[in-house]
Amino acid sequence: MVLIYVDDIIVTGNNVGKLNQFINKLHAIFALKDLGPLHYFLGIEVHRDETGLYLNQGKYVKELLHKTGMMHLKPCSTPMIGGKPLSKADGDPLPNPTSYRSIIGGLQYLTHTRPDLSFAVNKLSQFLQTPTTIHWRAAKRVLRYLKGTVYQGLHIKNSDRLEITGYSDADWACCPDDRRSVAGYCVYLGDTLVSWSSKKQAVVSRSSTESEYRALAQVAAEITWIQALLKEFDFPLQNTPITWCDNMGASALAANPVYHARTKHIELNVHFVRDKVLDKSLEIRYVPSSDQVADCLTKSLTNYRFHFLVDKLGVVDTPPSLRWAVKK
Repeated sequence: MVLIYVDDIIVTGNNVGKLNQFINKLHAIFALKDLGPLHYFLGIEVHRDETGLYLNQGKYVKELLHKTGMMHLKPCSTPMIGGKPLSKADGDPLPNPTSYRSIIGGLQYLTHTRPDLSFAVNKLSQFLQTPTTIHWRAAKRVLRYLKGTVYQGLHIKNSDRLEITGYSDADWACCPDDRRSVAGYCVYLGDTLVSWSSKKQAVVSRSSTESEYRALAQVAAEITWIQALLKEFDFPLQNTPITWCDNMGASALAANPVYHARTKHIELNVHFVRDKVLDKSLEIRYVPSSDQVADCLTKSLTNYRFHFLVDKLGVVDTPPSLRWAVKK
């Protein structure tokens, strides 16, 4: 597999001889430098040990804190205050919103290895047009959280159980401005988180079942794409992917081929998910809300609940023994 971004290239595979042959052919056509095993790519640091790979953006985090003059901030335990939704009407307009927009833009790139930031960054991105003093304070809290978690990132673990598992969740009508819901999902390959999302839904849902069902459709589409990608790699999956949902109504709609008058307005999503369930390419199961991993992608949580779920996402500190000065 080859990943190219401008003049940076990652080449990977399970045959060292063919990899070297490919690199030599490239070198015969283009001037290139082989930097050996991957350590740094587009601001993402890669560290290895016997358990797998650690991906973090520690260098990027420090640069962001220096750039914003926030290195002196006192760390805090969560990126957002639990149970306190933000609104466009909160606070007074910022006289110069440029700094706010710059910080949010920098935070968005961090979500490539920090799913624990996804909800907070998505929420703060909704106020880029007219940020206020309250939104600025919330952005500074995210930076304070980063100050105490500089070297946290994803842990890609070794696993002999490679099957796809998804979690989907929605916080119904949670936005105080337009009453739209926030949907979130996370997808695991084996024990490793490979995809996640936190996003406000495009329409107003008439019930919690509808918002949860739309979230199910999103994760079903993502799992379908991952299956197609693995198929291109000639890596067929042995087991049917399972998606866990904490709403019994949405789970029932996925399994029930009979249409109800109350679901006519979400017909497209109903067709898509039901087709996946009926042809046995996706299985929907119920999970209690207390075990719903995607909960941290849809709402701000208490300290204990947040860290309990972030640990399940596979966001951990890179061991100090693996940290070193990386080179671009």
